[in-house]
Amino acid sequence: MTRASAARSARAAGYCATVFGRGLALVVLVPVLMYSAVLCLVGVGLLILPHELRLLRRLADGERDRLGRWAATSTPPAGPHARRRLMAVLSDPATGRDLRWAAAMAVAGTVLGLIGAALFLFPAAVLVLVGLWWLFPRDDPIRLILNVPIDSWGSAFYAGVPQFLLSVLLALFGPPLLARLAAAVSRWLLAPSAAAVLAERVSTLDRTRIGAIDAHGNELRRIERDLHDGTQARLVSLAMQLGLAERTLSADPAAVGPLLTRAREGAEEAMAELRDVLRSVYPPILADRGLAGAVSAVGARCPVPATLELGELGEPGELGDVPAQIEVAVYFAITEALTNAAKHAHAGSVSVTLARAGGTLRAEITDDGRGGAAEGGGTGLRGMRQRVEAVDGVLRVQSPPGGPTVITVECPCGS
Repeated sequence: MTRASAARSARAAGYCATVFGRGLALVVLVPVLMYSAVLCLVGVGLLILPHELRLLRRLADGERDRLGRWAATSTPPAGPHARRRLMAVLSDPATGRDLRWAAAMAVAGTVLGLIGAALFLFPAAVLVLVGLWWLFPRDDPIRLILNVPIDSWGSAFYAGVPQFLLSVLLALFGPPLLARLAAAVSRWLLAPSAAAVLAERVSTLDRTRIGAIDAHGNELRRIERDLHDGTQARLVSLAMQLGLAERTLSADPAAVGPLLTRAREGAEEAMAELRDVLRSVYPPILADRGLAGAVSAVGARCPVPATLELGELGEPGELGDVPAQIEVAVYFAITEALTNAAKHAHAGSVSVTLARAGGTLRAEITDDGRGGAAEGGGTGLRGMRQRVEAVDGVLRVQSPPGGPTVITVECPCGS
């Protein structure tokens, strides 16, 4: 039994054990659901059935999440029921999938999970039974293995070795096979239909389009405000100083020098502010050094000690297969997350992982701060989400009170 095969079998056995546990829970829950449905005729079920369906949703979402980690399938959790009324819960398309999964896995999950977990423990059971043959009565069937009566250590070794080798083979190949079968059944029952996926996709696109429009409008207002309050004010002051210098030139030429000096300083400040505005639209460092170099520069300037783990994202100065708008969205998300770690989370350290896997660019920012980050709290998370969703990406925030905070950004970038 190689280490990789043993690890794969152990992982499959763990999944089978989870399936068995959920199957036992469904063995209890399915009859309760049926009984509550009958009680709806007298009104009592109308009150208790929604709570039971929410419990079923949690079990089904747990299986969906487990599928994503075990079988690498994209069956996202359906999420909790938004309403408490029974008809609203039943109208949820995912409720029907949850119910058919519960009915099937109450039987199939219990059987497949039990057999898969038992096969993994079979070699240990064989060793124990063969090693303790002398504890059993002489006429006990356990003392007869492979038609060989066990009455000595020699006969125990002779009959136990083939039995043990057979159990090892079953433990190697049985749990992964049964786990894949159980996962396939759950995936088939829980996965939404093509029409449901398309409807969800349309709904997501509508939401992200509105968010992109809002983000674009906010960005335009920010740029206009920065230009009006900063650069335009500097230019007005510059024009006034030049006009004053022009009127002073004929009457007092010696006084023109200080006016021109202040005008030059104002022009330099206006150019600096204009460069800052332009950097907020598209940072030049992305074009000069690429996304990896830009993130390295941001990490070096971060007031919190930052650990960077950057994958190969293309040569510096070249966008490669990553579109420019994707680079901008990920860059600003990482920059905002690092700022939040120092400003709001009061973190002592932060780590950034940036890598490409196939057609997805993934960034993960983790800090050890106080946690509790939420949208609308002045942390910029809403703007980050709008930027990322505007390029068809996904932003996830895990920030329990006390930390740590983990912000994950995933954007499609081509293969």
